[in-house]
Amino acid sequence: MCGRFALFTDPPPVTIRLGLPDPETGWAPRYNVAPGTWITGVRRTVFDAEPTIGDLWWGYRPAWAGSKAPQPINAKVETVATSRYFQAAFKRHRCLVPADGWYEWLPTVSGKQPYYLCREDREPLFLAGICAERADGSFGCAIVTEPARGIARNIHDRMPLALDDESLAPWLDPDLTDRDAISSVVRHLDAALVTHWPVSTRVNRPANDDPSLIEPDPANG
Repeated sequence: MCGRFALFTDPPPVTIRLGLPDPETGWAPRYNVAPGTWITGVRRTVFDAEPTIGDLWWGYRPAWAGSKAPQPINAKVETVATSRYFQAAFKRHRCLVPADGWYEWLPTVSGKQPYYLCREDREPLFLAGICAERADGSFGCAIVTEPARGIARNIHDRMPLALDDESLAPWLDPDLTDRDAISSVVRHLDAALVTHWPVSTRVNRPANDDPSLIEPDPANG
């Protein structure tokens, strides 16, 4: 799954990979992004020639679903294209969530140990997502997850679907709607590029948000 991530890199490494200008105001560094908050997202519509960077609510509840509908933060790649709740967004409203890394928790005899996962070269990740207009006119999103691959399997059985650079434009293309066509041109990031290390349990509290959260925890190294 993906229930917490970090985005602290300045915009240029993100926008250059997308071929976009930097946003006018940039974004504040965040080391402990939790669900139910505004996050930075990238999306396109059929009316947009280029992707746009803006705020998305991390929680997916389309306006048509009503206020009592669930608000998932993740959508499984195995069912996102066929689930009634997600399929319209998968066809027309796919998005990207830039991140420097994400957190997972490994059960141990002494409790759950958090780990930080990121690219070995520390380049930003682009997490696949879907979004939909909410009742208030804003957009909410869910991050797509897949079975864990590579070293990430040591921590959790699932991981966010991070895309390789060649897949970013097709994933955002609202004119590309066929499931098989999308699958043929979208690829996940090579799992060999991902590394991880244990971090402090301070990350368990969303109120904690500082660079020390991603530093290796000496007690569990």
